[in-house]
Amino acid sequence: MKTTKLILASVFAAIAFTGCSNDDSEQTQAIPAIDKIELGLGNNETATIGEDFHFNAEVTAADKIKNVQVKIVQKSTETYSKAWSHEITWTQYADAKNATVHKHFDIPEDAVEGKYDFIIIINDQNGSKLEVTKTITIYKLENIPVNPVASVFTLFINDSFMYRKGKFSDANAKYKNNDIFSSQVTLEGIKGDGIMYLLLINKNAKHNPESVDQIDFKKVIVYDVIEHKNVADASQFSNVPWDGVKFTREKPNLIIGAAKDNNAPVQQDLIANKSWTTGDYTFLVLYKNTTYNINFSQSIDLPFAL
Repeated sequence: MKTTKLILASVFAAIAFTGCSNDDSEQTQAIPAIDKIELGLGNNETATIGEDFHFNAEVTAADKIKNVQVKIVQKSTETYSKAWSHEITWTQYADAKNATVHKHFDIPEDAVEGKYDFIIIINDQNGSKLEVTKTITIYKLENIPVNPVASVFTLFINDSFMYRKGKFSDANAKYKNNDIFSSQVTLEGIKGDGIMYLLLINKNAKHNPESVDQIDFKKVIVYDVIEHKNVADASQFSNVPWDGVKFTREKPNLIIGAAKDNNAPVQQDLIANKSWTTGDYTFLVLYKNTTYNINFSQSIDLPFAL
């Protein structure tokens, strides 16, 4: 009898242990993971009605991705002029284990200003999901604290116009070794503090920074860098400023094929970085207003025959 009782007790204990183990397994079901979330250009967590919005995230599925969703939802603690929400589902990442979700989409014209919950949802094919909630602020265009716009975007080749007022001066012209590259870029509507980089990037480098903070200086050629400080009212900002009588700063020159670029305070070694190679380049202007965390970018592809 004692032996029988001991056996029965062991069986019951095993059943109880198995039941607990199953419960623990269900409670610890694997869920997706997310990293490197960016909301808005330069990750500034702001959006403008009717304008492009930048979203980026690195997603890892527990099993495989089913889909990725974002929802822009009004906060219960905020007051709005009307009810509004927005939802997008992307299915092109289905069946992937890992994905870089890099998206640009317009904020609809019927959106209303205010602070919103930006909810990111990763649905996994194993039935689990991950929800992450961030905050963004949506503005009307006229209410953005700083709204940089390029009023001058001009390129020169050997001191002659290469690109001006939206078109190339010579459709067949190409930059070659020992040519002089220079540019004038003027932004309107800036104030506070800010910094602007004017870059040349070889397309073979496969580097496409969307904000100043994303620049990999080993993959770019810095043509110019300039800052402004304590600008009280919306004003112009240029790398070649004009005071109404004369230019107060000469546009710098950069020799195509030069050993060093014009970065400050430390110039980049373009030979060590293998910056000059055969292939076309992008001229990219990146501006960051550090007072209001607002970013601006504009680019153009340039033909090079090195």
